[in-house]
Amino acid sequence: MYRLPLSLLALAGLLTVTSCSSDSNSSSATNTVSTPTNGPAEGTADHSGGHTYACPMHPEVTSTKEGEKCPKCGMTLEHNDKVANGKTYEMKFVPTPTELTAGQPATLAFTPRQTGNEAAPVPLAVVHEKKIHLIVVSKDLSQFYHEHPEYTADGDYKVQYTFPKGGDYVLFQDYTPAGSSHQLGRQPLTVKGPAYAPVKFKNDDMQWNKNGYQATLSFDKPLTVGQLLGMKINITKGGQPVTDLDNYLGALGHVVVISEDTEQYLHVHPNDQTDKGPAIGFNTNFEKPGLYRVFLQFNHGGQIHTGDFTINVKA
Repeated sequence: MYRLPLSLLALAGLLTVTSCSSDSNSSSATNTVSTPTNGPAEGTADHSGGHTYACPMHPEVTSTKEGEKCPKCGMTLEHNDKVANGKTYEMKFVPTPTELTAGQPATLAFTPRQTGNEAAPVPLAVVHEKKIHLIVVSKDLSQFYHEHPEYTADGDYKVQYTFPKGGDYVLFQDYTPAGSSHQLGRQPLTVKGPAYAPVKFKNDDMQWNKNGYQATLSFDKPLTVGQLLGMKINITKGGQPVTDLDNYLGALGHVVVISEDTEQYLHVHPNDQTDKGPAIGFNTNFEKPGLYRVFLQFNHGGQIHTGDFTINVKA
């Protein structure tokens, strides 16, 4: 699970916008988000007592024992030298054309940079088979898209993308600089053209149905903040359990959770399991109460399916 409290980034003053407008006829031309990297480095007092291990996605989760799992996302803890290198990073975003219009193809370019040393190249690690996971959501969280920009000779990562409707959107980039911890870029933007009709989500919706598939979301505890939750998604087709799920990006399923205000973002990875469904298990937790949208992607029958749910987390 990836979590970065984006409100803290704003408070830290690390958000740089070269050209950004709330006018519905314009979009962000260049938007940079920096995220700090935390944790003890080699040679510090924290390190001198022996090897320490931390989650690559949650550096605050540490242990002195090798091979332990992160209680938040289930990932194996890595030696701290691999998790934190004392550097901060930012993601530069440049769309072409700079004024995005619904129905018209555009090039979205992303350049990871080291804060304070922007000219230095920032190689990215491959995480779940890709170097950047680009999540595109409409501001009302009714629309969800998952893309993968590819490295180019220009030294950036590009993807061709056509926004289906006009209106407000938010872009998120999951990426991990080599030798450092997970980072998250975020850019709000406005797309010209006939706008999507905003949807107001309110009530819990733990069921998703489409094309004969049904997915049911459940938790092992009440949805409250500050506790580890076991999350399960059960998948059926035509009323029959799906027991032959295929991997998608190296896992049985991927879940992205986004808060109603789009300030809280979690990328949840499934737990290790030997079967192929119908249930996929995850671990997650929530730091803030409120309404969240849950987006599931899974691979079956050679097709990627995307389901969505709505949950309300209490204080």
